[in-house]
Amino acid sequence: MKNNFTKSDDAVSEMIDYSIILSIILLATGIIVVAGVPMLEHMQETQHTENIKQSFQVLAPNVNKVVFGNAPAQSVELKMYGGSLSVKKNNYINISMQVWNNSAGSSETLSFGKQMRNIENDFQDTLISYENSGVWVRYSSGESIMLVQPRFTYANNVLMIPDASMSGSSSVSGSGLVRVTADAGRRSIESYQNVSQVNITITSDYFEAWERYLNEHLDMSTIDVNETALTVLAGKSYTENIDVYIVKATMDVTID
Repeated sequence: MKNNFTKSDDAVSEMIDYSIILSIILLATGIIVVAGVPMLEHMQETQHTENIKQSFQVLAPNVNKVVFGNAPAQSVELKMYGGSLSVKKNNYINISMQVWNNSAGSSETLSFGKQMRNIENDFQDTLISYENSGVWVRYSSGESIMLVQPRFTYANNVLMIPDASMSGSSSVSGSGLVRVTADAGRRSIESYQNVSQVNITITSDYFEAWERYLNEHLDMSTIDVNETALTVLAGKSYTENIDVYIVKATMDVTID
């Protein structure tokens, strides 16, 4: 009788051990499902965002060949992971210059303004865009960064400013490969001599990154920032008059 009682205790103990182990397994599985799956999805989305950035780093130099007259057309394949890819028209550039007029014997203000448009990928609330020869990123927090420098140059008292404007309103969404094609339109260069002051206004979703670029790479000081209008104004006075060249290049951009 005593023997049977002992065996009965062992059986109950084994059942308790099994129940504890099963509970631990179920708890661990639950933790993996609740915490692990979202983490894996986040890692996947992060990798997709990085892949999109890399594809725009390939897109920019190819489209810039069209902007600067090195190719009549360029076509680049991009992979989409959801979201949308569009040609948008929510950005502008305005350039104001103080130019010495020899005939009048005084300075006059000359201005140049244009709607640029951009090629923009919207994925998981992160915007990645080719805009006026550069590539820009804006995160869901509102912070924007420059990924590829635009092709503004200043050397030997010569400032060159690109105006890469686009026509077209193509837009696609979903996943898979798409093709972005840029066909050259009219291209011309406007030149200004004896310039003593240059102010550049940029209206863009990436205005904060543009501000840093103008400050750090063109040594321009910020004059005004309007966060509501997504606009930055920066400028510089030159101790020695300079020449300014604006490269005006239009492109017909299609996405299919």
